[in-house]
Amino acid sequence: MTENAARLRDLHRPGDPLLLPNVWDAGSATIVQEAGFPALATASAAIAAMLGYPDHEGAPAEEMFAAAGRVIRAATVPVTVDAEAGYGLRPAELVERLLAIGAAGCNLEDTYAGELAAPEKQAEYIAAVRAAAGDALVINARADTFVAQVADPVEAAIARGRLYLEAGADCVYPIMAPPDAVRALVKGIPGPVNANDFPGTSLKELAEMGVARVSYGPMAYLHTLDALKGFADHVLAKEDPYA
Repeated sequence: MTENAARLRDLHRPGDPLLLPNVWDAGSATIVQEAGFPALATASAAIAAMLGYPDHEGAPAEEMFAAAGRVIRAATVPVTVDAEAGYGLRPAELVERLLAIGAAGCNLEDTYAGELAAPEKQAEYIAAVRAAAGDALVINARADTFVAQVADPVEAAIARGRLYLEAGADCVYPIMAPPDAVRALVKGIPGPVNANDFPGTSLKELAEMGVARVSYGPMAYLHTLDALKGFADHVLAKEDPYA
């Protein structure tokens, strides 16, 4: 487990970012891995939707861990698991669950029940996760200031990012930060930064800004559903779905 975490950690290279088209089941994991990606990441929104639940811890933790476990069993590369806000588990229990399914890393968001956590409180939680995990998990700490639409989300994310890195996080994820904010975030956060690749975003520009990790969230899942919709529509219309 520590070896997988070390491999995942080494892939966070500012300027040469780890690209993670997030997966949700064994089939999607196999496809992305066989395409040549050196690591995989789950997307909680996609997994929850696949299970028939809303995102943001709307699905039972047991089902989310079981689904992530199936991804990990299908993979031969390190897998980082979107653990949302920790499902109300104590840090040691969260770590135990993640390591039990073979996770090499995890996302931890700082929004609980729709409310942005106090940064000091979240830093304490991250520190406790790090203490329980040692080097066996790569912690990607979300800073949800853009999602929460706080005043000056860039400076707020930088302040949170610094606290989270000091607490033991390996990477900071200011989720939903627009491209024009990313450069300031990379400059202000003294550690690896995870950015999103939005439609119209340039991966080349993100790399030039010094981003170390790029996530796609549920976008691959939604594209897959679009493909299925097109297939079903053709069949319903008695058209060739393979055209």
